[in-house]
Amino acid sequence: MSFNFDVMVDRHGSWCTQWDFVADRFGHPDLLPFTISDMDFPTAPVIVTELQKRIAHGVLGYSRWQHDDFLNAIAHWYQQRFNVAVERQQIVYGPSVIYMVAQMLRHWSAPGDGVLIHTPAYDAFYKTIEGNQRKVMALPLICLDGEWQCDMEALAHLLARDECKVMLLCNPHNPTGKVWRRAELEQMAALCQRHHVKVISDEIHMDMVLGDVAHTPWMQVARDRWALFTSASKSFNIPALTGAYGFISDEQDRDQWFYALKSADGLSSPAVLAVAAHIAAYRDGEAWLDALRNYLRNNLLHIAERLNRAFPALNVALPQATYLAWIDLRPLQLDDRQLQQVLIEQQKVAIMPGYTYGTEGDGFLRLNAGCPRSKLDDGLDRLIAAINTFTK
Repeated sequence: MSFNFDVMVDRHGSWCTQWDFVADRFGHPDLLPFTISDMDFPTAPVIVTELQKRIAHGVLGYSRWQHDDFLNAIAHWYQQRFNVAVERQQIVYGPSVIYMVAQMLRHWSAPGDGVLIHTPAYDAFYKTIEGNQRKVMALPLICLDGEWQCDMEALAHLLARDECKVMLLCNPHNPTGKVWRRAELEQMAALCQRHHVKVISDEIHMDMVLGDVAHTPWMQVARDRWALFTSASKSFNIPALTGAYGFISDEQDRDQWFYALKSADGLSSPAVLAVAAHIAAYRDGEAWLDALRNYLRNNLLHIAERLNRAFPALNVALPQATYLAWIDLRPLQLDDRQLQQVLIEQQKVAIMPGYTYGTEGDGFLRLNAGCPRSKLDDGLDRLIAAINTFTK
């Protein structure tokens, strides 16, 4: 099957965060956005067909997710994509990955406890940890020979501290696009076990691995008590449907999870369209996803080629995963705030500043490449013009 990702869909007027509400973050309306991590592509045709079928039924009453259609779809996906046989009794459901992370943090830690994250980090990690009165324990990633790496000695030192109760892992990592190698994950799992630190693995970008390094789900290396949360929302561009799922290893933790979900928070019925979309994606969406990943990889290569041609000092490289280019502008010695001002006020383009993701993001930009090539080139023209105001 062939899919055309070059068609530009006008998202204005669709209550779209990236386009209609860009002023909320950047202070100006009508900017060309490369911001929040959703894509400008329609979702897979098999999902659209399934949603149309479900809506045509006409009755949108309360629903369930604990049935063979949903559970078998997940099991099929993990077997086909990662060669993993999942344990169905470990599967849990929730409205979003970040909600599930927050719920597990509350279960496994107390106010004032520490949660370890690798930085720069997805900004919602900081908000969720601090919003639940926990303390961020930041471990900066190190870029060596063009690849982001974890300082395992520094990790062991942080895990050994009494206040460290949970490691919140982003696998693959956002914003750097790092794919964790199995050996790295095994080493982290052993260290967490040694220091009695529980692990939450956010694997929402698991289907967006672009290079030769394979994604390793945490369950393949895990020890002791752990949770893995994910969704088809990123890979199939359906975040507006809500809905996520995951795995919790320990039976008592799962019982507490369902108690908190249903009794404390009153969330007993999933969004039926999200359940239907996940089933369609995991049963029949593989060809579309593979075509999309190829298009995204070419987009990211295009970003690197254009920026390296315009500014050879940058040496921009392809990320290992995600459709988010993590662009290191530090060789050009630009002022982040001044660059943002030029991008927004003169070039009328919105690109996420690296400092959104912590101090380790200073000097970087995170550019969303999940769009048709024509939009991407327009954005790159504007970015290059903005940088040239400082370099020429």
